[in-house]
Amino acid sequence: MGHYLIRRLLQMIPVFIGATLLIFLMVNVLGDPVAGLCGDKSCDPATAAQLKKEFGLDRPVLEQYLTYMGHLVTGDFGTAFNGQKVIDLMSSAFPVTIRLTVVAVLLEIVLGLGLGLFTGLSQGRVLDSAILLLTLVVISIPTFVTGLVLQLLLGVEWSWISPSVSTEAPFSELIVPGLVLASVSLAYVTRLTRTSIAENRRSDYVRTAVAKGLPRRRVVTRHLLRNSLIPVVTFIGTDIGALMGGAIVTERIFNIHGVGYQLYQGIVRQNSQTVVGFVTVLVLVFLVASLLVDLLYAVLDPRIRYA
Repeated sequence: MGHYLIRRLLQMIPVFIGATLLIFLMVNVLGDPVAGLCGDKSCDPATAAQLKKEFGLDRPVLEQYLTYMGHLVTGDFGTAFNGQKVIDLMSSAFPVTIRLTVVAVLLEIVLGLGLGLFTGLSQGRVLDSAILLLTLVVISIPTFVTGLVLQLLLGVEWSWISPSVSTEAPFSELIVPGLVLASVSLAYVTRLTRTSIAENRRSDYVRTAVAKGLPRRRVVTRHLLRNSLIPVVTFIGTDIGALMGGAIVTERIFNIHGVGYQLYQGIVRQNSQTVVGFVTVLVLVFLVASLLVDLLYAVLDPRIRYA
């Protein structure tokens, strides 16, 4: 396990460098940050040249990237064009989005696994078909439609919740936004769990456990569910980063000042330092989540051993 962990950590280094280099090139080559600084009007050549020199945009892109990576080692993600440190923006945005992601993942695990286990064990029944139809509807509806409808009904028409989330964004106010954020993934987890449960029910080890006279609860929890979780854990693990990066729509609907909000502001204002800094952290989240998923495989299935 130790050798495997070291090997995986070493493999993450070129992946991180390649991903950040690609992001840096896309943001700095395809866009014009100086144009965003001047607003609707075009900058005159002298002002544009001065701004590029001030922010180091007049140097070759590769040199800018190496400078950025050098500062990154010391925890410096750069400075936004308004003079605010990107790390300060992260310190206020990431805790909010992490809380929102925790709520979304918990809903995926509790509701997704619960519904998937129930439908997998009652395959072919009316309720199973109804849940499958409901998940298909949820997958088909865009997230912004789901968010706006729930905000209108629960927040405006019925006044069950506040239409927008406060600046502190406590867990109690993030339940509905978390449900909106996790809605599509929750539907996929339900269908994936159902398929895995239904497939493993016909396996020899389940028949053997039943033939031995083991209690139904033990057969389901210790044998059937545990072996059916590997594809579900893979999906949820990789979905964590996607939820954090894909929270732009949900955070805009409920006025949540998290990572999605800051990314949106950075893109609209063409603030390349903010966009590159936030996406760099999201790349790290993807890599760490992927590593944790691989390590969980050995916990779920004792037959898996890493050399």
